[in-house]
Amino acid sequence: MPKLKRELGLLESTVYGVGIILGAGIYALIGQAAGVTGNSLWLSFAVGAVVASLTGLSYAELATMIPKAAAEYTWLKKTGSKLLGFLVGWLMSFAGVAAAATVALGFAGYFNGLFNMPITLVAIGLVLILSYINFRGIKDSSTFNIIFTGVEAIGLVIVILLGLTVIGKTEINYLEMTNGIGGVLSAATLVFFAYIGFEDIANIAEETKRPRRVLHKAFIASILLTTVLYILVSIATVSLANTGELAASNAPLALAVSKTFLGSNAFVVMSYIALFATANTVLIIISVTARMVYGMSVDGSLPKILARVHNSRKTPYTAIFLLTALSIIFILFGNLNVAAHMANIIAFIAFGLVNASLIWLRFKYPKMKRPFKSPVNIGKFPVLAFLGLLTCIFMIFQFELKIMLYTSIVLIAGMVVYYLMKRKVIA
Repeated sequence: MPKLKRELGLLESTVYGVGIILGAGIYALIGQAAGVTGNSLWLSFAVGAVVASLTGLSYAELATMIPKAAAEYTWLKKTGSKLLGFLVGWLMSFAGVAAAATVALGFAGYFNGLFNMPITLVAIGLVLILSYINFRGIKDSSTFNIIFTGVEAIGLVIVILLGLTVIGKTEINYLEMTNGIGGVLSAATLVFFAYIGFEDIANIAEETKRPRRVLHKAFIASILLTTVLYILVSIATVSLANTGELAASNAPLALAVSKTFLGSNAFVVMSYIALFATANTVLIIISVTARMVYGMSVDGSLPKILARVHNSRKTPYTAIFLLTALSIIFILFGNLNVAAHMANIIAFIAFGLVNASLIWLRFKYPKMKRPFKSPVNIGKFPVLAFLGLLTCIFMIFQFELKIMLYTSIVLIAGMVVYYLMKRKVIA
């Protein structure tokens, strides 16, 4: 059977991480966060970066230890629990489909505002086009990702540069906490969602050249780069616009930029940039989720048909086609607010289990080769992974009870599929 082709280096892997981290989150969440904490918004992004880094370092160590496509599934299975590994892979695959559909509708909303075209039709068209790009090969999707990420970054740099023109001209206390330290932490919980995406670097391991030497650098670089951008953007944004106005706006970055000489043109400019941001997010989500499904299928946890690799393209085409179909079904439901929240809580469940698996594997396989090791350890015990586990548990309990309930239903469905596969009822 053909295997995935290794074509990505450090640059492509890092841009994959940066592209999906930037995504659409910063364009929407920054206003809500500004309303919670005020001019100290940058502190919340700094705290969010620290929390993301705790889990990011665990991913970096595990990805260089065991560089496999279905990363989280493989690592949890290595701890000795195939069921736990399957459930994590199952949940993350569901989250990928839900997130792809949600962001595709976000893209369609911007597109509709610019060109007045049907939202559902545009969202489906986007998924089909990006799925085809993924089918063509990891190199093609990586090239598009680099271009789209560049446009996203340009949008944020525009905000930063415009912010620099007013910094110092008005008296703003960037340490002013509207709701005290509690407000900073509450906003940090919110903006942490803007960092989600770094974990997807692990799932392109089998298409990365020298993954044991590259992946940990890609994890660290992507988090550092996006942290610098986020902090600078947050300072610029509160410099350009009042935090109350930002909190009330559906397009806070566009609002901030409209306060400058660009005026109303800012909304058009930022809407076009948002198209690239949302399209790039969908592109990468389809790519990494397909690798998760492919990896689980290769291992026998999902039907073997999903492990097929195209002879010439060297891509997991059946997994890509399945995810395309499921994403379209989700899009047809129209309102994916619940699905979006489920995707977020699933991410924290996975992050918590990844941190726990690192702790477990440190003791179970102490002599296993670790090209990169998460720093700050007490003997074999990884302190940062433990702190990452605690923060993930905290974040999980910030969600509504109904989101936890719906996620539990998906989890139960996964258990049913697992046992049906185990008994070879489906193969």
